[in-house]
Amino acid sequence: MTFSIIGTGNIAWFFGNRLVAGRHHCTGVYARDTAAAQTLAEALLSDNFGSISDIRDGDADVCFLAVSDIAIGKVAASLSFKQTLLVHTAGAVDIESIKQAAKDRAVLWPVYSIQKNNPPTHRDIPCAWEASSAKAAKYVQSIGHAITDVLFEAKYDQRKWLHLAAVMSNNFINHLMAICEQVCTENDLPFSTLQPIIAQTFEKATHSHPAEVQTGPAIRRDSNTIQQHLVLLGKHRAWQKVYEALTESIQDLKIKT
Repeated sequence: MTFSIIGTGNIAWFFGNRLVAGRHHCTGVYARDTAAAQTLAEALLSDNFGSISDIRDGDADVCFLAVSDIAIGKVAASLSFKQTLLVHTAGAVDIESIKQAAKDRAVLWPVYSIQKNNPPTHRDIPCAWEASSAKAAKYVQSIGHAITDVLFEAKYDQRKWLHLAAVMSNNFINHLMAICEQVCTENDLPFSTLQPIIAQTFEKATHSHPAEVQTGPAIRRDSNTIQQHLVLLGKHRAWQKVYEALTESIQDLKIKT
């Protein structure tokens, strides 16, 4: 299979390298940042397109639109494919956003935090796909199998909810840990002390329903401890609000299994 890439971010690097390692050929890379495009093109042993108009219909089997969510529609408006499959890589963007750009369209979204400077080396990376046609479905599944062992179909109505859950389970939890690290730093405590309990929390989530194994003052409705914590957070009103909101949410959550 041959492919081209628009974009030079984390997904562009990850998909490009995985596909080239699987003996697929990259015909070229385009990005507004020409230096970044050149760097990725060299890594993939491909051409560096100087203009988006250099990405011609039929020159590659697939074109990946690996740009920011807000840029997908704008960039797609510059494309017109009747032969090349156009694939965007965003979880929270409808496949219809590229409808005018290509006859055959697909989405391939890794439900995983990808960093180009520290890419995953394993294949346990859940990837959701959607396709507009039988041809698109065939290609996007072939691409997906070159990238991961965990591939599943998810329409936009499912993907947008999965994206929300991914943001909360990854980005929000990481932010909570960043707050915890700063709390430790401000009080001359080693953050490493919390790492075992953090690991325990994630380990429990792999084999239990999280709501069923909830512990702490909120679930116990220990108002004295909760108020003490809120007083300690007095210097950080934003953190206080986070604590209050999460405490209320824990107490209000109805367990569904």
